[in-house]
Amino acid sequence: MASSITEEKAQDSFTEDVEQETPESIEYKKKEAKLLRKLDLFIAPVMMMLMLISYLDRGNIGFAATQGMIMDIGLKGSELNTAVSVFYIFYILAEFPTSILVKRLQFNRVIPFITFCWGIVCLSTGFVKGFSSLVVTRIFLGFFEGCLFPSMTLLLCNWYKREELAIRVAYLFIASALSGAFGGLLAWAILHMDGVAGYPGWRWLYILEGIITVVWAAMCIFLVPKNYQTAYFLNDEDKALMKHRAELAESYSGGTGHYNMKDIKEAAKDPKINLWGAIVYAIGAYISDKYNARFFTIVVCAPVGIAGYAILLCDVSAGVRYFATYLIATACFLCTGTNIAWLSGNCAPDGKRAASLGILLALTNIGGVVSGQIYQTKAAPKYTLGHSWSLGCLAFAWIGWWIVRYMYVKREAGKKKFIAEGYVTPAGEYTDRSPGFKYQF
Repeated sequence: MASSITEEKAQDSFTEDVEQETPESIEYKKKEAKLLRKLDLFIAPVMMMLMLISYLDRGNIGFAATQGMIMDIGLKGSELNTAVSVFYIFYILAEFPTSILVKRLQFNRVIPFITFCWGIVCLSTGFVKGFSSLVVTRIFLGFFEGCLFPSMTLLLCNWYKREELAIRVAYLFIASALSGAFGGLLAWAILHMDGVAGYPGWRWLYILEGIITVVWAAMCIFLVPKNYQTAYFLNDEDKALMKHRAELAESYSGGTGHYNMKDIKEAAKDPKINLWGAIVYAIGAYISDKYNARFFTIVVCAPVGIAGYAILLCDVSAGVRYFATYLIATACFLCTGTNIAWLSGNCAPDGKRAASLGILLALTNIGGVVSGQIYQTKAAPKYTLGHSWSLGCLAFAWIGWWIVRYMYVKREAGKKKFIAEGYVTPAGEYTDRSPGFKYQF
């Protein structure tokens, strides 16, 4: 009995790499490599810029707090921590529905719209007068930014095949890491605006970053394509190749608390503090894609982060504690991004992938809510509760990844049995549980 068309396409994609190469297949791979370079030139940079801007806009509350915002608007007690946490509550609430609806609403409409909205919110934060108005802006900022990451991830799933996805998701995390470096430079520059038009520097930070975001949102109207059929940067040959790729992939379908100019300059001059996560993740994601080794990447890197947190809980020198932050960054960037790529590549059809990604991101960002409470200022410099909690969560995740791998191995064994018995997936019922779907490990 013949297999369904969808299952045949999926099976073709799995055997593609092991088939004997012909002049035609070699030429096809050359054209595909050229197409990927074009996608990485026109799709990936737009998404990276969005990620960088979003991290700048959400993270500038820390700089603002050290530059007089707490006193200027009269924050008391743990109100700053509350403002940090409330952002993530609405960030989480936005992720799941966005994952479900964004493809239907179309990426080229959703992404510019939400970027414009959070840009306006960021700009408005420069004019807050008290705790209540700060919380309102953080709520809206969290909601609109919460729509972004699932939108970008699913957009990448539409343009890249699953074996190409880890390095492209890595681009997003590299951008978030780079935001630390750019944030330091921007903070240093804006200190010179302190007092301009009667506004303190922290207000100018929000105002200027908000304007930048709004401008980029306007540019995204033209830069984010609706689909490959209408993409401005693809020629007819590229579109034909994209059509073939789409057919193959359719089933997967401590301190005083107030910093001075010297502190900002030192941060801006020392890019390795922010850049380490970007470098590590770029390398790790490349290996993950090249060798199709999602599980290996995360299960090796998680203990590195666990060791980092363990060091921070010990009475060691400042230099050793500084080294521990590098270990933590290694695990945080690689484990988070690779886990997203692993899940995305192992879910089918695309509706299930979208829902699964939404659930994963929501659960992941609960950590943002918790962090605002367990890393209280009064706990500095040891932050025993925060580091202990983080260590435990990473250890729990490490155990969970082994369980997930065992589940995939067991399912694969069952699929081989079904195939040997001649089972055929009914038309319209193809999912990642179907015998023709091969899990990534």
